[in-house]
Amino acid sequence: MDTEIELKFLLSDNEVPLIPGLIMQFAKTVKNKPAKNLKNAYFDTPNRELRALDIGLRTRCCDEQCEQTIKLAGQVVGGLHQRPEYNLPIDTPRPNILAFKQEIWPHGMQITAISDNLFPIFSTNFIRRTWLIETEHGSKIEVVLDKGEIVAQGQVEVISELEIELVEGQRSDLFLLAEHLISLGGLRLGLYSKAARGYRLADDKPLKPNKYIGVVKLNRHATQEQALVQCVNYGIEFVQKHEQCYFNKPSLKTLKRVIDGINLIKHAFKLFEPIVEGHATERLLGEMNWLLNELDWVEDAIHLKTYTSKRHAYYKKINNADELATLIDDLKTQQPSITDLEDLFHSPRYNKLLLALTRWLVDKGWRQEWSQHAVSAAELPIKEVATAAFEKDWRKLQSELPEGKDLCTQDYLSLRSLLDCALLSGNCLGSLYDKETRQAFRTPWIDIAYGIYELETLSYLKTLCEQQNLPELEEIELWLSKKADFLVQAMEQSRRASLNSMPYWR
Repeated sequence: MDTEIELKFLLSDNEVPLIPGLIMQFAKTVKNKPAKNLKNAYFDTPNRELRALDIGLRTRCCDEQCEQTIKLAGQVVGGLHQRPEYNLPIDTPRPNILAFKQEIWPHGMQITAISDNLFPIFSTNFIRRTWLIETEHGSKIEVVLDKGEIVAQGQVEVISELEIELVEGQRSDLFLLAEHLISLGGLRLGLYSKAARGYRLADDKPLKPNKYIGVVKLNRHATQEQALVQCVNYGIEFVQKHEQCYFNKPSLKTLKRVIDGINLIKHAFKLFEPIVEGHATERLLGEMNWLLNELDWVEDAIHLKTYTSKRHAYYKKINNADELATLIDDLKTQQPSITDLEDLFHSPRYNKLLLALTRWLVDKGWRQEWSQHAVSAAELPIKEVATAAFEKDWRKLQSELPEGKDLCTQDYLSLRSLLDCALLSGNCLGSLYDKETRQAFRTPWIDIAYGIYELETLSYLKTLCEQQNLPELEEIELWLSKKADFLVQAMEQSRRASLNSMPYWR
């Protein structure tokens, strides 16, 4: 058995000619292997039984020699892929999974039945160029450049990938090489394997953005340190997924999901503060704040799109106010273009941030200069930590939302940060509690959060009107104020009902 430890990058044709030179700059010695034309087929049953177990079965033929490969469920931490892999030679392009040792399979797996029902799902065909390098520290790293295509159900998707795999030596050298390659610009860290992409193509299930942040899946018996790893890794993957979704189909809501993922990681640092001391995350937080600043126009852009949507109640009012419609159109033209966003996601700074977060997780960066208090805190049961965190958030909310007080628009607008933090704590730790009880308690607060978001929309538009100082916009300003008042009344009803609900963590 081999365990792959590799980083994957996506690159365009512009970067391909530059790769050999970058490798030569970094390596002490370089061995250039002959290029190979690899023909691969991926197999599964009609019910996708292997896929359900996160097992990949592939045959690969090159120069009339074939082998079969099993990749078992592994671990992806940020951009770092680690999966157990087994290889056996075969005489034909069809696999024989019964030839693998019985002990590699998950318990209870029906090997014979699966073997009888295997058929090819998709193929990947590409030219592979390989370099074996040795670093100054004596580590050996294989660098692989694949150019070709995935073919499934008559559909084709391009393969243009660079993979670097640690063969022998220090993992830190793998990250150093990755940083060196990223400095070129034009490379992106890749989250999805060829197999994952092939299955999506074969089953006609394109990658789609999430509607919500979702809840991190935690083991109820996990320690605080284990929960930290799960939360940060979830956030990194959430960012990478929606970065790819943006390349597939650009949209403002997809960019908002990238922002959500970064905010979840930042919140995890704060949530696990007893074991994540400030100096351990200072640089990472600075870079995440840089990225959020690069995307701070997105929510305003979503507001503007909302106003000009024919399906929205604002449309007729806006459309009838020529001055405001013109202003909104002007603001929309000032937004970054799709090309600008693609350049951001290809930039060295953005990709070095994702790589640094990945390395921080893999190397357990929070353990540097740990105090005895942090060591003890790391071993605390996460359930105990979660209850204390939720109680703290709940007390803060109750102090800002006293039961006997009527809240106005400004009260709710000033509440957003506090409510977002409380909800993010639930995203990080809520899976430790009963799902139905959790959802019943959170739903009204999520509704209030969306209400605050809509209030911000109304407030933003009202500000735009006021800045023009035109008599013809006074009617729209009045209409916006009434809309806000009506919305606050609905939010007040949700708030009063929620304050009397029993918290799900108690």
